[in-house]
Amino acid sequence: MGKNLSPKERTEAKWGLLFVAPTMIGLLVLNFYPIFNTVYQSFCKTGDFGRGNTFVGFANYQKVFAAAETWQSLWNTIKYALIEVPFGVIIALLLAVLLNKKVAGRSVYRTIFFLPMVCAPAAVAMVWKWLYNTQFGLLNNVFHTSVAWISDPKVAWISIGVIGVWSIIGYNMVLFIGGLQEIPGDYYEAASIDGASGIRQFFNITVPLLSPTTFFIVQTRIIGALTVFDLMFMVMDKTNVALKNVQSIVYLFYQYAFTNGNKGYGATLVMLLLAFIMIVTFILQQAEKRIVYHN
Repeated sequence: MGKNLSPKERTEAKWGLLFVAPTMIGLLVLNFYPIFNTVYQSFCKTGDFGRGNTFVGFANYQKVFAAAETWQSLWNTIKYALIEVPFGVIIALLLAVLLNKKVAGRSVYRTIFFLPMVCAPAAVAMVWKWLYNTQFGLLNNVFHTSVAWISDPKVAWISIGVIGVWSIIGYNMVLFIGGLQEIPGDYYEAASIDGASGIRQFFNITVPLLSPTTFFIVQTRIIGALTVFDLMFMVMDKTNVALKNVQSIVYLFYQYAFTNGNKGYGATLVMLLLAFIMIVTFILQQAEKRIVYHN
């Protein structure tokens, strides 16, 4: 406490620290400690019968970088992000523009599109597994096909990406609607007077002025897509022949850390993913200065 503070100010400062303390303790226990512990475990091997950690230096890193499944899982994760992020953003933007207008029942439509965000992941996985079922699935029955949507290695990663897009559209749409409502209507009125069509207004007014919101969504969704786990874990069975062509790097981490009990190797996979996300984030931050319009 500062020496020049009055007794009343000191009391207020103490109460302030008391109220902030739970958040600070939570950050230390739930965020900072796991980070440092993960870094430490990446240099260790789990002891016999799961007891203690044995320091092995960079042995885990050498194994991770030499393993083909590491790079396959990282590539699987990137492929998933290439489907989920662009399609999830574009479709959500178009829906937001449509539902931002005075349309009958727009609140109902907004609720319908947002429903996937509040549905339990297990329920979502169960429904989509039924839709994708080769013999009894709705998709194959409607289109009279026999596609192995989630067991064919060439198709499964696309099928998983479709679920990701469907799940995130509502969240992105709500953020876009919030950004659209911040754009002054005067711009559109002036453009209409000048004879600009709706498409020209969209690309010359909406897209530039919405770029900060778009960039935020893209950046957060890239990070979210690169850390995907629950979707693949619940849709893809362990016996699925396409699992190796679909599993994300976080799924691989789960297998080693919690199924095989090799927490050191799992922590090393996390460090690899963290480094990759930091590189991608740095590139995006540099690109923000050129592509984001701040009025």
